[in-house]
Amino acid sequence: MESRRNISEFILLGLSYDQNIQIFCFIFFFFCYLALLLGNLLILVSIQCSPLCSQPMYYFLSHLSFIDICYTSSVTPKLLGDLLAERKTMSYGNCMLQVLIMHFFGGTEIFILTAMAFDRYVAICKPLHYVMIMNRTRCNLLLLAAWAGGAVRALPQFFTAIRLPFCGPNELDHYFCGIFPLLKIAWTDTHITGILVIAFAGVIALVTFAALSVSYGIILFSLKNRSAEGRQKALSTCGAHITVVILFFVPVIFIYLRPPTTFPEDKIFALFYTIIAPMFNPLIYTLRNTEMKTTLKKLSIKCYFQRKRTVTLKRLIG
Repeated sequence: MESRRNISEFILLGLSYDQNIQIFCFIFFFFCYLALLLGNLLILVSIQCSPLCSQPMYYFLSHLSFIDICYTSSVTPKLLGDLLAERKTMSYGNCMLQVLIMHFFGGTEIFILTAMAFDRYVAICKPLHYVMIMNRTRCNLLLLAAWAGGAVRALPQFFTAIRLPFCGPNELDHYFCGIFPLLKIAWTDTHITGILVIAFAGVIALVTFAALSVSYGIILFSLKNRSAEGRQKALSTCGAHITVVILFFVPVIFIYLRPPTTFPEDKIFALFYTIIAPMFNPLIYTLRNTEMKTTLKKLSIKCYFQRKRTVTLKRLIG
């Protein structure tokens, strides 16, 4: 592999050359990342410390929050560091590792969102069989399939990247190591390789998005026979799922279902599925979900009284 390249690092051109814009982006994305971590950790703790963990929807949601943290953390800390650095570089090994990790967690998120859609379909369209169908064993199998699907989606991208020869330019016009920026500077004809990447990653995203759209369409159609209260409760959960699916899939489909080249808009669309969408997920799932809001209130009250009791005990001991 060493003979196929004569570079040891890549230079990331980042989001902008303007120093003022870089400082603004650092402050903005720092708070976005902080909100993302706090929001998803809060969901994780709230679900794990409450009876909601026994419900399939929240069981999947806790895994989605964990995936969001891992997925965004593979990109954002490096982005924040580069926004303050004069020379933005990444070693060849770290670049290949980032390609693998990003596609693995991104692919896993796609299939977890699919599992969550299946859960909502069974809950709304087959309510009498819900407990039997969505038992813990089947939920674990769906999660295992999601993780396996993430690996199946990531490995071809990774092996494509490490087989590329790099013998000249090493500047990537992006803020992370993406497969298309790497294809652009590879020292070989990558037209066929780019088409294969689109045929694999793009088709997976498109087929999954189409399946999700059909499933939510069936769910919404079935709601016409429900009571007003039943429709409102179903829409509160399905509306959150649909919003998350759109925020994540639309930018991904734009990136992977088009000619295999890079465009200036790629960085903006990439920000949506790497930072913006994962940051909004906790807000979307909590603000539109009564059970999550109730659980958060109970957890806040519990933490408050525990802290108050600790302070009182310290005063008595002191």
